[in-house]
Amino acid sequence: MEAFLRKIKVVVTDETIRTRILFVLAALVVFRFLAAIPIPGINAAQLQAFLEGNQFFGLLNLFSGGGFSTLSIVMIGLSPYITASIVMQLMTILIPRLKEMYQEEGDSGRQRFMQYSRYLTVPLAFIQAFGFLLLLQQQGIVPHLSLLGLVTNVFVIAAGSMLLMWIGELISEFGVGNGVSLLIFAGIVAGLPAQISQFVFAFDVAQIPTYVGFIAAAVVILLGVVFITEAERPIPVTYARRVRGSRVMGGVSTYLPLRVNQAGVIPIIFALSLLLFPQMIATFLAQSPVAMIASIATTVNGWLANQWVYGIMYFGLVVVFTYFYTAITFEPNQIAKNLQKNGAFIAGVRPGVQTSEYLGNIITRITLVGALFLGSLAVLPLILQGLTGITALTIGGTALLITVSVVLDVVKKVDAQTSIREY
Repeated sequence: MEAFLRKIKVVVTDETIRTRILFVLAALVVFRFLAAIPIPGINAAQLQAFLEGNQFFGLLNLFSGGGFSTLSIVMIGLSPYITASIVMQLMTILIPRLKEMYQEEGDSGRQRFMQYSRYLTVPLAFIQAFGFLLLLQQQGIVPHLSLLGLVTNVFVIAAGSMLLMWIGELISEFGVGNGVSLLIFAGIVAGLPAQISQFVFAFDVAQIPTYVGFIAAAVVILLGVVFITEAERPIPVTYARRVRGSRVMGGVSTYLPLRVNQAGVIPIIFALSLLLFPQMIATFLAQSPVAMIASIATTVNGWLANQWVYGIMYFGLVVVFTYFYTAITFEPNQIAKNLQKNGAFIAGVRPGVQTSEYLGNIITRITLVGALFLGSLAVLPLILQGLTGITALTIGGTALLITVSVVLDVVKKVDAQTSIREY
């Protein structure tokens, strides 16, 4: 307790940390202000009915911070940026130069890689803005727009998405924590009052045992999320003794931490973004004058609206993306080379190729646990709704994982800053 109070005092008194935290708060206020500025001519009742009957666009509304529910200028949120990141990550498999840039060239290589992601975000923002406006026109939510009105709204919505991406990057650079994750976190938190009020109005005394069981399950799930998020597999590493002149160096033992959830929340966000496009395209093509195209699109819509199909696809994509993102960010060959260069070795394992294979086998096994956990957490809302019948106050496993991960990350970053000041 004493250490905690001392760190709080450092946060309050240190100007640099205080400025970073205030910058994050100011950026989030600007984000919420932008999410409240709507584009003109909205049929609010039609939009509400559309969102309630469509879980995919409900998730888009969650990640845009409620901006989609009001058709604000940031209605597509960070979706183009996330999609661009997915495409760039996939391109590392096809283009070895990109993989080398991302993994082996350090911070300068990653900065150039992210710059390419930003360039790709621009056309994707225009494409998504145009597609969503046409789709919403078909649903009667937005009135028919003239060519000038359509072009103007597309530019405004695309610019809003780019502005949101810029705010996220500013938070990462001048604030505390990851800016994109913090903006998504702010959108989740902003939706809590509405969910709580919905729960209060739908409260039924006869359902009290169900509510108690729901709360108990939520506490257990929260503890599980924290446990898996923080869990790691330590690999003992020993540095060989080296004599330089009269000095003896090395000979110490430490460990290499391998996280169970190496990919964090990225696989769930990637899976959501990938699931969103078939639904959007099928809904758009369902209004096609060509009977065959309309029939196929309607059939696809029916499949995606089925909770079993949606749940299986969601679970499978999360597992696949967990392995994929872990393979992109964790390179056993590079780690084995770095250990060998620094005179370090794992007891009982030869340096070089055998060390790389050993690390690869371990990360494959523990990633299975992380992938199954993330997949189960992703479909958790569907399971809870099926067991309890409660749709109100179901924040969802995705939102819960993002919330816990962002809070833990911010706490660690603040703790690191305070530790530097204390030393």
